[in-house]
Amino acid sequence: MALIALKADVDTFRGTREGAVRLADLLERLDARATFLFSLGPDHTGRAIKRVFRRGFLGKVKRTSVVEHYGVKTLLYGVLLPGPHIGRRCRSFMLDIGRRGFEVGVHTWDHIRWQDGVARASEPWTRRELALAANEFADIFGRPAAVHGAAGWQMNAFVPALEAEFGFRYASDTRGREPFLPAGRADAVPQLPTTLPTFDELIGRDDLAGQDPVDHLLALSAAQPGRDQVFTLHAELEGGAYLASFERLLREWRARGARLTDLGTYAAQLDLTGLPHCSIGAGSVAGRSGTLAVQGAAAAAA
Repeated sequence: MALIALKADVDTFRGTREGAVRLADLLERLDARATFLFSLGPDHTGRAIKRVFRRGFLGKVKRTSVVEHYGVKTLLYGVLLPGPHIGRRCRSFMLDIGRRGFEVGVHTWDHIRWQDGVARASEPWTRRELALAANEFADIFGRPAAVHGAAGWQMNAFVPALEAEFGFRYASDTRGREPFLPAGRADAVPQLPTTLPTFDELIGRDDLAGQDPVDHLLALSAAQPGRDQVFTLHAELEGGAYLASFERLLREWRARGARLTDLGTYAAQLDLTGLPHCSIGAGSVAGRSGTLAVQGAAAAAA
């Protein structure tokens, strides 16, 4: 088996203070690397209630026990409770994870605002949101971030150029099959797309006939033993109720010869200038509501 790059999305205040720390403890104990991508502004998770009319959203809520994983208080942030500023109040937790040798990067400023708004947003709106997150990261860590991973795999046509302008060296904003360069953008940073389904996309799905998510992920990766993979986990899930399942997944992957590492190590081994140029479009992923930014077809060589 080849390399598996682990990307931990940290979406919430609680996930930063609790789930991310538990994940770092586990990874440290197993001597595994991962990239932690932080939400850096206000936690407005409660505003996700607007998605109630989105096809498949209520089904996902029921399958994944959202209240259990996120907690009632988190689900009230931005609605009945003020949203805590994650960057200001969780600075010490983020710095500790970075000091322990884990790669850290930018996920978003306001997770709900980006996830629900960026696809239809203007360039000034997108620039402002990205600048807020990038500046907060630099203020916390004393350096610019090398990696950006878009909240909810949501982006628009302005994101690739802005990522280059803000100094990101690589990004993981999309779902796809292999590393690529966004087509039509000579200045775009390389994309390292998530290639495997996430835990919350596999839990309780009728079409999987009760198969454990860990076993399903192991089968998918074993079916392509020579292919590098990117697996996205969430601090609120794998750092919470699914911590034991995630540990089993890591141990099984390692026992089968996989190298568990972070996005930076993955990017460093690639010939980034020789990557295929691919379009980015809107597509769906089984087990997740709405549309996501997905890797499209490779552009014809000039």
